[in-house]
Amino acid sequence: MENFVITIGRYCGSGGSVVANMLAEKLGIEVYDRKILSLASNDSGINEETFEQADEDLRRSLLYKVSRSAYDGEPIITADARDNVSDTANRNLYNYQERVIKGLADSSSCVIIGRCADYMLRDRYNVLRVFISSTRESRAERESKRSRITLSEAFQKVDKIDRKRSDYYRFYTGQTWADPAQYDLCLNTDVYTFEQCVDMIIAALKVKLGE
Repeated sequence: MENFVITIGRYCGSGGSVVANMLAEKLGIEVYDRKILSLASNDSGINEETFEQADEDLRRSLLYKVSRSAYDGEPIITADARDNVSDTANRNLYNYQERVIKGLADSSSCVIIGRCADYMLRDRYNVLRVFISSTRESRAERESKRSRITLSEAFQKVDKIDRKRSDYYRFYTGQTWADPAQYDLCLNTDVYTFEQCVDMIIAALKVKLGE
């Protein structure tokens, strides 16, 4: 099988991260999630905490109230600005993450979780874009057990995280997160086991690559 990338978008509590890790293990390839921030930090010279804080600050930013504008060609901030990053610089931090993700896609086969990777790599024929979902009720139940919190707290947690992911995606891509039209394959973990999801993703990948 030639070089390929599988991007995984997922609702909180759907088991998407579990599926992604099982998939990477079965295929013998790397999986990237928050590692992207570390790699972007190494690439840019900007401390990793700045990338993490930008994710948090962006949600509260007034920039969410304006539509996405083109960021290509904007100057990328330097390491000297690492301790004074404004909301308007968030796109520059995103640009670093995009450069890392595209570099990973160029260099080897891998699984990438979130970070708008499906959008960044949308024009590449060797990329399979997957979204993992399940009902809100089952997601809250899973999260309640996983985090050892009450069901009420779990509902609040999955809703909060999904809103954050949706806002992040819309801000940077101008598209609707979790819209089936953005993905090649959508799977429901209420219907299929994690193992079945992994097998179907691999089967879909082979079809996508024409094998």
